[in-house]
Amino acid sequence: MSQTLPPPPPLTSPGPPSGPEGADSSYAKFRNEVLAGGASEQPDVDDTAGGTRAVLGIGVIVALLGLLAVWNAWAFLFVVLLLGCIFLHEVGHFVTAKWTGMKATQFFLFMGPKLWSFRRGETEYGIRAYPIGAFVRIIGMNNLDEVAPEDEPRAYRNQSYPKRMLVICAGSIMHMIIAMTLLFGVYSTKGVLEPTGRVAVSEVVAAGPAAEAGLRAEDVVLSIGGVTPTTGEEYVALVQARSPGDMVPFVIDRDGEVLTIDVGLGANPNQGPDFGKAYVGTRSGGENDWQSMSVPEAAGRSITDLGNGMWQSVGGVVKVLNPVNIFQHLAGTAEDPSTQPTTVVGVSRFSGIVGDDTGLAGILILLAGVNVFVGLLNLFPMLPFDGGHAAVATYERLRSRKGAAPYRADVGKLIPVAMTMMGLLLFLMLAGLYLDIVKPIGG
Repeated sequence: MSQTLPPPPPLTSPGPPSGPEGADSSYAKFRNEVLAGGASEQPDVDDTAGGTRAVLGIGVIVALLGLLAVWNAWAFLFVVLLLGCIFLHEVGHFVTAKWTGMKATQFFLFMGPKLWSFRRGETEYGIRAYPIGAFVRIIGMNNLDEVAPEDEPRAYRNQSYPKRMLVICAGSIMHMIIAMTLLFGVYSTKGVLEPTGRVAVSEVVAAGPAAEAGLRAEDVVLSIGGVTPTTGEEYVALVQARSPGDMVPFVIDRDGEVLTIDVGLGANPNQGPDFGKAYVGTRSGGENDWQSMSVPEAAGRSITDLGNGMWQSVGGVVKVLNPVNIFQHLAGTAEDPSTQPTTVVGVSRFSGIVGDDTGLAGILILLAGVNVFVGLLNLFPMLPFDGGHAAVATYERLRSRKGAAPYRADVGKLIPVAMTMMGLLLFLMLAGLYLDIVKPIGG
């Protein structure tokens, strides 16, 4: 699968030629950027960006954030904090690369065409047009990455195995540090949400049976037809045990006042396994309340919850990357939200619901969970993920022999695999965006 190759020749041209060769160079540039995890402009070209395009591009990004803030302040806060986490992910790569003596030529927030940048020393810093990520460009990520001869000693591929693993895993390590810090901050100041054993209505569907009967959001359901539900699942089961058209008494606690409201059940209009079953038209779940804890307890709970979150996220990564699950959700035959792909659009919308229910503390806990998931997803052992680079470094270490030149894998042979993964990620993004619009999680 791989072979030892000599160091590649240095770059001799400032850009791709025109004509058919230019097309080949454009493909080579795209290929190398996929395998290297960032743009591949030459570091010695004075190509910093700014001017009118920068003003317009940054103005569009600010305007989009402004619209998001108007739509939902909690979603806006979540997106801004998420961008901060993406930035810190790249800080992890950048700081460890500098610390281990590698050469980092670019540090950009977002992807695509440059909008604004400046150069300090050997590194160009800036903002690009598409708000879908960030990158740090470290020279010599693999055998296809052309490096000037004088820079070869500082190339990623020529560093020791521990240094390479530290740098490539630093982004995911940063996500785990962020997650544990967020959890500790919430637990030590606000506490932890614990179930009270009661079920509360969180949303009432307009013009549905519950709305017509007079049920309201934040009503606590004490009983349905004389039976007390203790979880959201029991609430649904008690409703669906009836038939459409039945009149059922709901005993509720509304701000300390106990009321009995008769609700005439309807038929579920939503396509899926519950279509036609008894339907009340609410979104509900087990009621939770904040329980305070000491600082030592908060520290211990942060560590254990981080471990539990990592274990759950391992399964989540496998589920989300499974094409079968994606097709089932697109076909409407899957109802499990834990297997549904989503994008920042869906997560942002869900963060608005969480913020309305639990405030800033809930937003920070959700953000911690996203950090754990993204950190583990980045360690998936396949290019272009960070874990793909870690897998290549590990393979090279296993193939190297004492006293001989270090073994270097030919990552060119991994291009079909990397392109397939890129196609899967593109399909995953488009499918997630479609589902976020037509079938949002929490909707």
